Amino acid sequence: MYLELFSLHGKTAVITGAARGIGFAAADALSEAGARVVITDMNGEAAAAAAAELSAKGREIDSAVLDVTDPRAVEAVHAAMTAKHGRIDILVNNAGIAISNRPAETMDDPTWLKVIDVNLNGVFWCCRTFGKAMIDQGGGTIVNVGSMSADIVNRPQEQAQYNASKAGVHHLTRSLAAEWATRNIRVNAVAPTYIETELTRYVYDDPEMMKHWVGNTPMKRMGQPPEIAAVILFLASEASSLMTGSIVAADGGYTVW
Repeated sequence: MYLELFSLHGKTAVITGAARGIGFAAADALSEAGARVVITDMNGEAAAAAAAELSAKGREIDSAVLDVTDPRAVEAVHAAMTAKHGRIDILVNNAGIAISNRPAETMDDPTWLKVIDVNLNGVFWCCRTFGKAMIDQGGGTIVNVGSMSADIVNRPQEQAQYNASKAGVHHLTRSLAAEWATRNIRVNAVAPTYIETELTRYVYDDPEMMKHWVGNTPMKRMGQPPEIAAVILFLASEASSLMTGSIVAADGGYTVW
């Protein structure tokens, strides 16, 4: 009975920023659980390559180019994927950027606006478009990728813009969960720690970063994309049927200190 709750057979999921990292791992996890998965990314070639890699495993995978900062593009992708695959049951808002080491007093306007536009506005545009369709179809599930940075101030890097954007994602998650709970739509988020990807492996050659990033983590390590994908699968499935508005920390214990 319990393992069946994790099954996504017959479901269609759209994942943003899914050509690599956490997004790709989430596509792997959800498709392994039986979902038809649409990998979206700003880089169309990378999205297509990621889709081909998972298709080779016998999964049902599609791909699409999507800039989440463009609400009209979000609407167009939703319309195209709905026409092609039918209703969209699951939305995973993973697309995001991190521009660090920018002191607030010298931060330029474009940096602030870009981070907020991708990390917060993009999540809302996708939630609005896919959420409205989920209301019309009688239900659905949304999983947002937040961050432990929504609840702490990272160090030694200065990144007020990133921290604020992820705090916004967490509270947007709670707000939409409250608004849509009676419409059979669950909205939850995962809050990861530092995750080892191509963009963060440099920390192992930086003693100062290692001191704070890994040294301040009770588990004494960074996370791996599949570890976050497993939480996304849980939140996307009926195994979490009583949960909405929840922010699930997957941070190696970082925020308990």
